[in-house]
Amino acid sequence: MERHQLLKQLLREDPLRTDEELARSLTVSVPTVRLDRVYLGIPEVRQRAQGLARQAVVGLRALEGAEMVGDLVDLAIGRHAVSVLDTTPEMTFHRSGVVRSQHLFAQADSLALSVVDGDWVLTALANSKFKQPVYAGDRLVARAEVLRRRQSRYVVLVVTQVGESVVFRGKFLVVDLGDRRGGIGRAHRD
Repeated sequence: MERHQLLKQLLREDPLRTDEELARSLTVSVPTVRLDRVYLGIPEVRQRAQGLARQAVVGLRALEGAEMVGDLVDLAIGRHAVSVLDTTPEMTFHRSGVVRSQHLFAQADSLALSVVDGDWVLTALANSKFKQPVYAGDRLVARAEVLRRRQSRYVVLVVTQVGESVVFRGKFLVVDLGDRRGGIGRAHRD
């Protein structure tokens, strides 16, 4: 059935789409999407997200799971990564309801670090652009891609979206310190 093929394709592109989002894309009802998912053996979004997160965290080297801002759902070390962050009212400025920029930056920065193949990595430089405001309840989907690598330096592009809208874009220079732990511009003196 053509709808089943389109449903599978939509979930390959973004496995975190909700039944409501799938229903809108397929122009069918939510119960129809649920029946199609059951028929095809596709779990609900929460189970898909948990499975993706378990697979991604296994390969994570640069950060410990608790250091990651957002849920890591896809990781190909040295190539690309994806994380999801559901925003809450606690993340916003109270007067405007806009999510504070440090949350978007922290998600992007931790994702850029996670994609680098190293045990001791840090961000050496970041160029970031906040394109649109984000509000409590928005789901941030950040995608990182390693653009180039030169020795122990990686240039990583991170683009964050809410739905189809780009809300953040950042280019990060990430350095793999190898076994030098703190060897670049050491901040403290013994």
